Amino acid sequence: MAKKRIIGIMGLGHVGAHVAYSLAIQGIADELVLVDQNTEKVASEVQDLRDAVAYIPHRVTVRSADFTEVGDCDILVNSVGKIELLRGNHNRVTEMDFTIPAVRGFADKIKASGFDGVVINITNPCDIVTRELALHLDLPRGRVFGTGTGLDTSRLLSALARQTGIDHKSITAYMMGEHGNQQFAPWSCVSFRGKPLDDWAKTDDRFRFDRDALQKESIGGGWVTFSGKYCTEYGIATTAARMASVVLHDEKAIMPASAELRGEYGEEGLFVGVPCVIGANGVEEVVELPLTAEEKTTFHECCDGIRHNMEHLKEI
Repeated sequence: MAKKRIIGIMGLGHVGAHVAYSLAIQGIADELVLVDQNTEKVASEVQDLRDAVAYIPHRVTVRSADFTEVGDCDILVNSVGKIELLRGNHNRVTEMDFTIPAVRGFADKIKASGFDGVVINITNPCDIVTRELALHLDLPRGRVFGTGTGLDTSRLLSALARQTGIDHKSITAYMMGEHGNQQFAPWSCVSFRGKPLDDWAKTDDRFRFDRDALQKESIGGGWVTFSGKYCTEYGIATTAARMASVVLHDEKAIMPASAELRGEYGEEGLFVGVPCVIGANGVEEVVELPLTAEEKTTFHECCDGIRHNMEHLKEI
């Protein structure tokens, strides 16, 4: 008998519910396990998803569970959060006072369940919460990683595609650094099916754009979404779902994610958004891009920003 692909989603707010739906509609999981301290919300989402799967081309079962009952999951997606804290304050670090205690409250329950899979963290501040989860769950390196700059990279690819007319699947580009205000696009590593951006710009006006403005657009895209509906849903849901699919199929795909650095890029002791090889064991390798001297300086500044924010952990 083939093994079922089981994915647990912890936190059924706007993001968690959309992750569950994306996983179901794409047939990525055979079984979804929904976890939230709000039992009425869980029951509602279980029912709604069960109603939906009858008309999708994949068989998916859905059930609710407690944090202590996720031991049979292959992947856990953490989306526990309190998005309301960001109203009027465009700083994801604001959520720390809620999300860090939440992680510390359920991590031991996950360990007690016998869980031995891969954890994908969405909860903000993503890089800091991912590190906190890794510390408390004590899984092998790489088995806990965050969506990090994955969604920001999606925004960058979308902006580049609109600017140049080239399909986003033919573009190689990344946002690196903090999933927040302290991130950047290493333009020296942007290419279109192998041809560097700088080479295109020599002969084609479409590639002579304001790079600072496009980077700013990519960083601020989330707040455009947030300003109208006070949450982000579709983009982050498909980012997490794609990562889950890559893990389950052991694709060895290169994606940006919040990963632990142990000397890569000259940094260590923190999680930060970098390109990674992702497979069955989570982040299996950090990809070190050939950054320019200026880009290396910018990346270190991003890392320093994360460290500065981590100081607040001492007060929680």
